[in-house]
Order: sequence, then structure tokens, then C-alpha cells
Amino acid sequence: MTGPSTVHDTFVIERGYDVPPQQVFKAWSEPAIKARWFAGSSDALGAGYELDFRVGGRELNRGGPPGGPVYTYELYADDRRLSVSVTTVEFRADGDGTHLVFTEQGVFLDGLDTSAQREEGTLGILASLGRALENTAV
Repeated sequence: MTGPSTVHDTFVIERGYDVPPQQVFKAWSEPAIKARWFAGSSDALGAGYELDFRVGGRELNRGGPPGGPVYTYELYADDRRLSVSVTTVEFRADGDGTHLVFTEQGVFLDGLDTSAQREEGTLGILASLGRALENTAV
């Protein structure tokens, strides 16, 4: 019988955006704006998306079918915890733009999620942020 397993891993993604750090920070920290690019649409606010963007705050994103994945720095599928992560997002001025550094330290449980899968998803989310910054005045 195979018991529980844990895999610890860290990944770092760096991206540049052609808008000032204040604009990128606003897109990341205001619930109505973040819901559009992170949770899929501002309709997510009525479907269980919550954001308390403070030290010690919490982000909750419910999506998919009832009982589906929940993201709160822990990732679940149904009632099974897939991973637990600590994420740091840095917003650095780079000329007139922003250099964003996203670092995630994760514990991936029982082979249900991997660092590579999480990194791939994060790349998509940061691309969505870039499109939102290009298409709207944040």
C-alpha cells in the first residue's frame, strides 16, 4: 500500500508589462478588476470570488462544477487537497513599465498536482493579466 506523498518545489515567473507598477498593483488588488482577468469575469464576484488584499488577507475563487476546485493558497478538487502554496508577487518599476516577479513555493500532495502544472496555469493567468492591462484602463 502506498502512503501519502509530498513533493516540495518552487518556481519563479518574471513578466514585463508596459504600464506603471501602480496600475499593475491595482489590477491585482481590486476585487472587481482582478475578477475579470483572474476568475474569468466580473460575474465571478457573485459566484463566490472573494479578495481581501492585505497582509494576512485571503483570496477565494470557486469555479467549475459544484464541489469543484477551490483556490485559497490551498488547491482542492472536490474534498481532496492537491497542494498548499505560499506565493509572493513583486511589482518593480522598470522605466515606464513594470517588472513583475511571481514566486510560488508549493507542497504538491499525493501526485494529484505538480509544480509543472501549477506553473503552466500561472503562465496563463499572467498572460490574461497582460491582456487586461492592454485592453482596459485599470
